[in-house]
Amino acid sequence: MDGMDAVRAARRRRFAEAAREERPDLALLCLLIAAEADPALDEAGIDAAQIELDRLAGLLPYAPARRPTAPADGAPADGAPADGAPAVWARNLADLLGTRCGFGGSAADYRRLESSLLHDVLRRRRGLPILLSVVWTEVARRAGAPVYGVALPGHFVVGFGDPYGRHVLADPFAGGRLLTDEDAARLVADATGTEAGPGLTERMLTPAGPLETVQRILNNIRAWAQVRPEQSAVQLWAVELSLLLPSHPAQLRHEHAQLLVQRGEFTAGAAELEEYARVVAEVDPAAAAAVRRQAAAARAMLN
Repeated sequence: MDGMDAVRAARRRRFAEAAREERPDLALLCLLIAAEADPALDEAGIDAAQIELDRLAGLLPYAPARRPTAPADGAPADGAPADGAPAVWARNLADLLGTRCGFGGSAADYRRLESSLLHDVLRRRRGLPILLSVVWTEVARRAGAPVYGVALPGHFVVGFGDPYGRHVLADPFAGGRLLTDEDAARLVADATGTEAGPGLTERMLTPAGPLETVQRILNNIRAWAQVRPEQSAVQLWAVELSLLLPSHPAQLRHEHAQLLVQRGEFTAGAAELEEYARVVAEVDPAAAAAVRRQAAAARAMLN
């Protein structure tokens, strides 16, 4: 193992350990993902990115909790953003990060791998919705805000307050624009190409945990690389990091094996195919048999 391989192996051990912490550090996990794409991102660079998040949090005005204003019947106005501290936090974040610092996104950002790498997003102040949401939540969390990520289908946003009660949603991709639930439902419809429904379900508003967020980031990177055959190395490391998470789809083992074979690593790919066949044999014998044939074909390429 040469020096670079040793550094990568150590970094991946750290990623696996961080993913198994009782309270995973989302920023650290995102920065370890970024280090796979950018070998120049060393420990000093990771520390610098964490310090930048701390610095931004120090610029955020504190929003003390206060009793929200409600209509006479005690219910919030239909379709209106929540009043009180959650909305104040959201507006303060939008002013700091969206207006003063210029964080946001555009369609062009979907074409760049850097848009999925936290240190580059902090530097460029451009990124995908999910990475900008990581910046929003990490800055707000450090400042004491009641903040959480919201993994809407097709578009990641940020929530403030009580996800099952009085809350406000914000879209960091649009500079932190405050959203009603109806706005968010339209975002989902636009992102998924479906008709806008009556609103969001409770499941859609469930806070996204750090590992769910990390898996979605890795899925985005895999999807970006999958349509660019020359980027198979990127797809490979994104799959391999996904496999280090405590929970992951079994199908990833098959994708990993196929990538190894495509890249000419026939022995390793065949072994992975055989292991995947063993895993699925009990639930789908026909699929397992087909995968074993793929493994045999991969080994035949060695002759």
